[in-house]
Amino acid sequence: MSRLLRAGAIMAAGTMVSRVTGFLRTAVLAAAIGTAALGDAYNVAYTIPLILFELLIGGVLSSVIVPMVVRARRNDPDGGTAYEQRLMTFAILLLGVAAVVSVLLAPLIVDLYTDDWTGAKREAAITLARFILPQIAFFGIGALAGAILNARDRFAAPMWAPVLNNLVMIVVGLLYLVVSGAGSSVEAATASDLALLGIGTTAGIVVQCLALVISLHRAGFRFRPRFGVRGVGLGEMGRTAAWTFAYVGIMQFGFWVTTKLATGAGDRVPGAGNSAYAYAYQLFQLPYGVIAVSVITAMLPRMSRSVADGQLGQVREEFASGVRLVCSVIIPAGLLLMVLGPAVAVVIFGHGNMTISNAIYIGNVLQIFGLALVPFSIFQLLLRVFYSFGDTRTPAFLAAGNVAVNALLSLVSYVVLPDRYIVLGLACSYTVSYMTGAGFAWVRASRKVGGLDGRRVAGALTRMYLVALPTAGLALAVLWGGERWAGLTAVSSLVILAAGGGLGMLLYFVVAHRARIPEVGSLVGLVAGRVGR
Repeated sequence: MSRLLRAGAIMAAGTMVSRVTGFLRTAVLAAAIGTAALGDAYNVAYTIPLILFELLIGGVLSSVIVPMVVRARRNDPDGGTAYEQRLMTFAILLLGVAAVVSVLLAPLIVDLYTDDWTGAKREAAITLARFILPQIAFFGIGALAGAILNARDRFAAPMWAPVLNNLVMIVVGLLYLVVSGAGSSVEAATASDLALLGIGTTAGIVVQCLALVISLHRAGFRFRPRFGVRGVGLGEMGRTAAWTFAYVGIMQFGFWVTTKLATGAGDRVPGAGNSAYAYAYQLFQLPYGVIAVSVITAMLPRMSRSVADGQLGQVREEFASGVRLVCSVIIPAGLLLMVLGPAVAVVIFGHGNMTISNAIYIGNVLQIFGLALVPFSIFQLLLRVFYSFGDTRTPAFLAAGNVAVNALLSLVSYVVLPDRYIVLGLACSYTVSYMTGAGFAWVRASRKVGGLDGRRVAGALTRMYLVALPTAGLALAVLWGGERWAGLTAVSSLVILAAGGGLGMLLYFVVAHRARIPEVGSLVGLVAGRVGR
């Protein structure tokens, strides 16, 4: 627990700064381009390279490459140096070709992810995609550098590097607000406006990639092109990664369904479409990104080593500790999102070319995502149990079940719900899919390692929920009073967040510490020790 906590704390600090600057970036962009046609066009173009990266290499980084790099560093006479160099060479070639091909196919890719867009909206999305798609290469190379750093137990740089990307994008968004007269109108956006947004977005990823490459060099890695595939383990990697590619493909099919439906909803009701869903999802990812990702990143190399040494008891203990540590913060955070979602969204998005009503809509979507926070985080932790064994087959089947539930419920929502409530229904479908998926994943993972200490984990989580109820009650009272007093404005929402969210979390930590929940006590002790020093 103490090792996991220390490693998680280092990463959580960087991730916190990354997420905070990420929200500033999102707020500036939303203020600049809004959530109507131009906002939807940008968000579609922005997500396409992320999707292609996941399909090409992103999915295999944590599930395949990190465990294989760990084994190479342990078993190879050169400590895995040649293996890492061959991996980097292969990634540069693959991602470079993918970037060029995707730029050429940008119109077809945009049409695939949108719902019959035409005219200025479609042309803007294609133009932005052509500027943004080259970042596939830089994003992938940086991610591989981060994976090699993680295998060397160097966790700080991959968590801090995105801050540079966010700072670049904040400058780009502010420049757009100053120099562009188009605002959120896709028809008024000029070629130079789109170039500023597109090239600026790619420039941020280039800076992030350079920071990771420099950090890898400082960690002792020296890149030398190695074009031979012998020794890379492509056979083993291919067998293992085949299921990972299936997993990623299944998940991206689910994302495609959601995006198509959300863009269709946005065409019917501007401001209640894909941008609203995407922005709410980014906010939902903050607690998960700060806490769960930090713990997951530290867990996987350790569990992989324990599996290699045949110490399944250590795997069980590592996982149970990770779940309890993550949920000690995720549980109150999820409850606060469910209560304070509209206030959060108004503070972040209620500026510039965004209306308060559109910001509140994003907050309503965020409230539903708050329900998904705990099951989503536990599901991701469970996947790492399978990955530590080199098992990528089971996650693919779990993903298929998740996507089937999500897609079915999403289609029902699109057909049954009024247009303005479609995106709310999509968020609800996502939540239900991870609730069911986490249950199935727990059963399979428990069988694999001979039990996951379920009773003790369930007891700990129940205590955390009970301790968090006063926090939710305080936040609800503050929200109700603030709305009665001044309505939801940027100023009143900030006061509501400070009183309901800030004091609510403080109340949770005090009550949990007094209730002797050990994970919260460890976090409080860590913070107190650092403040004392």
